[in-house]
Amino acid sequence: MQLEWWVWIVGGIVLILAELAIPSFFTIWFGLGALLVGLLVLSMPDLSLTAQLATWTLASLAMVVLWFRVFKQSFHKTRIGMADGEVIGEIGLLVSAVAPFERGKVRFQRPVLGSEEWVCLADTAIAAGERVKVVAVEGSFLKVSKA
Repeated sequence: MQLEWWVWIVGGIVLILAELAIPSFFTIWFGLGALLVGLLVLSMPDLSLTAQLATWTLASLAMVVLWFRVFKQSFHKTRIGMADGEVIGEIGLLVSAVAPFERGKVRFQRPVLGSEEWVCLADTAIAAGERVKVVAVEGSFLKVSKA
């Protein structure tokens, strides 16, 4: 049995479209692997089914590994609590007042750790409308001081 090139292309497109319904960002790599095998079978029509399946498996797994190891290195650095000092020193505008035992809210001009607004804490009382600087990340809150 030998699969035609268009079967791989259609299967690849179906897998890529399945990514829209299953937002895991994982099936897309198997779809791209199938498209690659479809193009390979188009150029070499006598490729055996075993070679086609092996190529699809290796290409898909190689793309998954490349995505998670090379292109998505910053994934762990952008989660709150694991900022690794990247957000320290960012300047924002206090939207709601903050006091030592009360939470406030700070807004940034560009997203910080994936969001423009964050709940914040401070050691001193700071009025709304003041510019503040991030001094630490404590759990899911940003600790700020006057800029």
